[in-house]
Parts: sequence; C-alpha cells; structure tokens
Amino acid sequence: MTQTTASKNISAPKYGETAWLWLVKIVTGPLLVIFVLIHFIVNHFTAENGLLTYADVIAYYKNPLIPAMEICFLAVVVTHSLIGLRGIILDLKPSRSTLKIVDWILVILGVTAVSYGTWLALTIASTGI
Repeated sequence: MTQTTASKNISAPKYGETAWLWLVKIVTGPLLVIFVLIHFIVNHFTAENGLLTYADVIAYYKNPLIPAMEICFLAVVVTHSLIGLRGIILDLKPSRSTLKIVDWILVILGVTAVSYGTWLALTIASTGI
C-alpha cells in the first residue's frame, strides 16, 4: 500500500518546530502545576480572609526563597505560554520571514515580562514597612 502525498504531510513536523522547544514546553507544564499549587496554598489558604494584605506580602517576601520562587514561577509561565502561542501561530503556516519576526517579537516580549517581573519581585523584597 502506498501513501499519498497528503497523508505524508499530515504527520510531517511543521517548519520551525524543534525538539528542544517541545521538551521545554513539556517540562514547564508540570512545573506550572507545582508552582500554581504552592501559590494558591500560600496566598489563599494560609491567609485569614483568603487574601494576603500588603503588610503580609512584604513580610512574606522578606524570606529570600520567596522572590526566587516567584521569579521562577514567572519565568516558567512566560516560557510555557509563549512557546504555546508560537505553536498556535505555526498552525497558521506563516512564511519563514514572518516566523522570524514572530520569534523576535515573542523573545522580546518574554524577556521584557521576565525582566519587569524580576525587578518588581526584588523591589517588593527590598521594601520595608
């Protein structure tokens, strides 16, 4: 039995898809679940009214592990979401030049988001009451 050209293209990898990006997305998925569980437990279940006050957040961030964990959480969320968005864009079959532009936009967006979030977490950690 021979395969038609259409069936060969269905299972062929899309242009721009790499094993490394797929692996990063697969690794960040379970990490997201872990970070979200920690986030909800600490920020919503241990607080008296379900939400931490400003003073509680400042005190919470005084522990040096907390800003590091929140920065890692941010990096994992941004990475996973932008790789997923790139996968959706790949389904639209963009040209190589369009994909290069999209890649640069996503990288700049991701670096900007993580940089701002890192600055914000470290600023909150250094704030005193």
